[in-house]
Amino acid sequence: MTSPGFRPTHVVPPRGLPAWEAPDPARPTMPLDPLLPVQLVERRGDWGYIRCANGWGAWVDGRRLVAVPEDPPAAGGPDGTADPRPLLARAEQALGDYRAAVEALAAGGLDGEAFGARTEGLRIGIVIDGESMWLYDPREGRWVYSEGRLLNTYATDRAVTGTDDTGHAPTRLVAPEGER
Repeated sequence: MTSPGFRPTHVVPPRGLPAWEAPDPARPTMPLDPLLPVQLVERRGDWGYIRCANGWGAWVDGRRLVAVPEDPPAAGGPDGTADPRPLLARAEQALGDYRAAVEALAAGGLDGEAFGARTEGLRIGIVIDGESMWLYDPREGRWVYSEGRLLNTYATDRAVTGTDDTGHAPTRLVAPEGER
């Protein structure tokens, strides 16, 4: 069940994220699933208190959360060229495959190990809110946004490649010992 008014501000990184009951490493709780949408509610230094769509909350390393842009990309921008229908068809097929595996598991035709093998590699994500749609493209490792006609890249799982020279030394967030 989604909490009323839940609007994610961040998503969990692609490899998941440890979570704690309090901002104390000695009190771990259940880790968060990869790419889970969350709302950052409070910050205490590097700690961040997040709330999930179902109302559950926990403390995490707030530095590792991936910020969600406030507004979706402008429709028809330079990246908005792909037709969303093939990606929707692949998501529909993956959901159908998962549902068939759940049905087989519930009917006793699969055990837990066979269910895991049958569903291995299936990965979809979709949010539809009126005319707006966010859809995960597992082949490209990215979330895309669409208002029905074109897809625009919204966020990506992929690491940034290249070592562009910015022309200045890296920013230091904390002064080394002896320089304080």
